[in-house]
Amino acid sequence: MHEMSIAENVLQIIEDTARAEGYTRVKAVWLEIGQLAGVEKESLRFCFDVVTRDSVAQDARLEIIETAGQGWCMECACNVAVTARYEPCPSCGSLQIQVTGGEEMRVKELEVE
Repeated sequence: MHEMSIAENVLQIIEDTARAEGYTRVKAVWLEIGQLAGVEKESLRFCFDVVTRDSVAQDARLEIIETAGQGWCMECACNVAVTARYEPCPSCGSLQIQVTGGEEMRVKELEVE
């Protein structure tokens, strides 16, 4: 379950930022996660709740913003929406799509005290 390691890394980012910025409590965390990142959102929510116990982010609300998958078709040279890896191009049916977006994960925003 890689969602646990993702949650642990998010907590590390939060704690490092808390030390640097001097805040004592995180009330909400906004994560931006690409549709193609392979993250199970409900598992991540569970893992986040587990790893943030007794931390600066305990009881913080986790908001997940899903970004759309995007790709470039090498056959028809079109930018296309991609909802899953290895699906055909919606314009020409080619399977030669290079993913250009939707794989990212980042802490977008924190609400702190």
